Amino acid sequence: MFDKSLVIPIGSDHGGYELKNYLCEKLIEDGYKIKDFGTYSAASVDYPDYIHPVARAINDGVYAYGIIMCGSGQGASMTANKYLNVRAGLCWDVAQAKLTRLHNNANIISLPGRFINFNIAMEAVKVFLNTDFEGGRHIPRIEKIPVKSNF
Repeated sequence: MFDKSLVIPIGSDHGGYELKNYLCEKLIEDGYKIKDFGTYSAASVDYPDYIHPVARAINDGVYAYGIIMCGSGQGASMTANKYLNVRAGLCWDVAQAKLTRLHNNANIISLPGRFINFNIAMEAVKVFLNTDFEGGRHIPRIEKIPVKSNF
């Protein structure tokens, strides 16, 4: 179970702005603490400007888990996954959110702000935050993810 005393960083571009605001509101109502990295309006912006701060904070161990989004969720997850200690999973439903934690030990959930029902997104976030990594056979697999040197 996620410790609600921990802060969850969240960031989005304009394509995820409405979903981000919805998630912040609902998570705070549920007792979670949020660090909102923006964007703070629906004006067009570049998603890396808002995703990098979340991913950097996760990478550096400032926060345990994060939430990111853009219109499709793709650019946000690609940006976050540039960091060595980040495993961002793009999730369109609750089952994906569960599996990305259970099997991949993801530490960031990426959501498609323009393509997901807000209630489903909220359920996916809750499942993501409250699913433990299964470990076992998945450990050697995720250890192979980071590129540590040239082949």
